[in-house]
Amino acid sequence: MEFDMIVLLKYLFLGMIQGFTEPIPISSSGHLIIAQQLLGVERRGLAFEILTNTASLLAIAFIYRKDIARLILHGYKYVRTREAAYKPDFMFIMYVVIGTIPAVIIGLLFKDKIEAYFSSVHMVAIALLFTGTALWLIRNLRGRKRDGDLSAKDAVLVGLAQAVALIPGISRSGATVITSIAVGMKQDTALRFSFMLYIPVSLGGLVLGTSDIVNDPDRSALALPYLVAFLATLIVTYFSMKWFMNIMAKGNLKYFAYYCFAAGILLLIFLR
Repeated sequence: MEFDMIVLLKYLFLGMIQGFTEPIPISSSGHLIIAQQLLGVERRGLAFEILTNTASLLAIAFIYRKDIARLILHGYKYVRTREAAYKPDFMFIMYVVIGTIPAVIIGLLFKDKIEAYFSSVHMVAIALLFTGTALWLIRNLRGRKRDGDLSAKDAVLVGLAQAVALIPGISRSGATVITSIAVGMKQDTALRFSFMLYIPVSLGGLVLGTSDIVNDPDRSALALPYLVAFLATLIVTYFSMKWFMNIMAKGNLKYFAYYCFAAGILLLIFLR
């Protein structure tokens, strides 16, 4: 299959869409479905989704590299010494593990069925309206819980929200940040916990999806477009995440609610 500059530009645009929407609460999967339909890019397997998700993972892991290194080091030291100073970071790791379990179980059992049923533009529109409503409801909440104040109950609730975000149009970052704030976390803790949950889920998706990449019938023909999309996703995710961290610090989530309402309504009117 020969490809031209138009194909490269389409995949560049898709990579930018993934990179921009992955960190912010407007659903990257939903926007990719919309963009692919508008650009006439056929969805074939999961290779593209896995590659772009991996690019977002690398960008987010780089941003949180100091937190990740501290958690690993302190978690290891607590297991070895049982010193109280290291316990909060060890427990944070445990809560990330607990919060990851719902999405792993539901994803393994039902992900294909969920994507088959909810991947229409109509369902994405409804999911965006749902996300917008949730963002609007928590827009003025200001929690007090810091990293060391979390509980297993908090982790389970946020983990269940992450599982709900398997539905295209339900933002993963939105669902987890919204629920984190709803259970009383401070903005920075909610953001950090949300994206620490993203790391193991995304890593698991990469491991489980390796065969999809290897067996992708378009792998050779689309190697360059995939690479372009990967690099675009990597770069744009980094800047989008930095931007979102600044927005979270100011507590301006209501603007994302406005966007979700507008996008959902426009999709219901113009795309079916």
